[in-house]
Amino acid sequence: MTGVLDSVLKATGAYKFYESRLNSEVERGPIPGHIGIILDGNRRWAQNRSYSVELGHAYGADVVEKLLDWCHELKIRSITLYVLSTENFQRSSEEVQEIVRLIQERLTKLLKDERIYKYRVHVKGIGKFELLPEPLLKILREVEEKTADYDGHFLNIAIAYGGRTEITDVMRSIAEDVKKGTLQPSSITEETISGRLYTSYLPNPEPDLIIRTSGEERMSGFLLWQGAYSELIFMDVYWPAFRKIDLLRAIRTYQKRQRRMGK
Repeated sequence: MTGVLDSVLKATGAYKFYESRLNSEVERGPIPGHIGIILDGNRRWAQNRSYSVELGHAYGADVVEKLLDWCHELKIRSITLYVLSTENFQRSSEEVQEIVRLIQERLTKLLKDERIYKYRVHVKGIGKFELLPEPLLKILREVEEKTADYDGHFLNIAIAYGGRTEITDVMRSIAEDVKKGTLQPSSITEETISGRLYTSYLPNPEPDLIIRTSGEERMSGFLLWQGAYSELIFMDVYWPAFRKIDLLRAIRTYQKRQRRMGK
């Protein structure tokens, strides 16, 4: 039904009008303070068009750049993007190298992006950085250092990230403190764990909304602890084809839900 509606809107030239109307509706409701997005479907989008996989990833990276403006316009303060998982390293070496090269290229571009400084965007990578090549790690650290004092918006880039790995790291950290005698097992609480997660520095570490594109309906290890009470929205659109109108639709769905948080 969504695809049919989009075709009609494009054919009649009413697409911008519909986007504007959606935008007005969404602005009247609660806006999620933190959204997480699983950027899925680059390869299938490319294959369906007989493009190279590399081109699919490049188009997906272009959409990420547009997303920064959309979230600023909607006053979404924090974004966590699932860019590269630890499992993705099991793909062909050629594809992994291309993804790493593309991330490095876009981070270099981000370093010079005036929006980062104008909107005071705090950029941070989260993941197992020992899996990353030194050139990529170097530019990531440079972006982090340049934006470390910013608190207008927060952009988390999950690279070489896995939710189970994150929780394992936290457990290891807690075990070390128990071993040293600086932490008693009886004093370990949910807050002890939450305070050691990769996202603990955020004003709102737990996403209000998590979006996954491509039609797949699973978390794939994304923010497993933080996403326990996130609203989940799975969208039947490949990431390179994701538009502001899709983001607005997801937020509108989020606004219609009742967030009981287990109560």
